[in-house]
Amino acid sequence: MKQVANRLLVLTLFLFAACGQGQIKTQGNTMTKFEEFKNKEKFIQDDKLFYPGIGIPTLKRIYTEKINLAADDFKKLADNVTTTDKEYQNAIKKGLERFSGIYLQLDTEDRERICHYFEELMDIVGLESSGGHLNNFMYGFDPTPK
Repeated sequence: MKQVANRLLVLTLFLFAACGQGQIKTQGNTMTKFEEFKNKEKFIQDDKLFYPGIGIPTLKRIYTEKINLAADDFKKLADNVTTTDKEYQNAIKKGLERFSGIYLQLDTEDRERICHYFEELMDIVGLESSGGHLNNFMYGFDPTPK
């Protein structure tokens, strides 16, 4: 009987641990990383990413503001210790929707660079998946099987 009780206790603890897996714990230097991200110059040539620089230079300020707003959204969520993956994924969706009014002005390289900036934000908080939002933005659909 005692063996059954111990197994139930272990199983219960395992289930509680599994339920919390959707939450992301922020690191101590997360807020500093957000500020560094916001302060760096964006949409400049990056040979490591084969990015030639922004296609339409007059849009650089607008694109940068939209990316920095997404960083602010992530930063607000990171302040909350119970933020879930889904909440970050919704922030990605909201951030990408900010580009909807100028989407047709984005060339392929700029869209890829925007996605890369969102991946940087995901890395800051340890988010592994955008929930398909980056693929939808880039390609118009999410090719990952559901």
